[in-house]
Amino acid sequence: MNYRNYITIEPNKRGGKPCVRGLRITVYEVLEYLASEMTEAEILDDFPDLTREDLKACIAYAADRERRLMTAPIRA
Repeated sequence: MNYRNYITIEPNKRGGKPCVRGLRITVYEVLEYLASEMTEAEILDDFPDLTREDLKACIAYAADRERRLMTAPIRA
């Protein structure tokens, strides 16, 4: 999945936060809905502009961002 085809960042939209396909729905919001145990079907029903691919793109974006984070070693 190439999330770059789905996730956009526009400085004047939603404070420059990553959004889905230029919509005003942020990646953070989609991830928060999924984390709150909403099903894909519930999210898609509530937001008819979203697709299943959009949801997967949000997860892929978050995974890539997490992978890129620098972490400090944990000391025991």
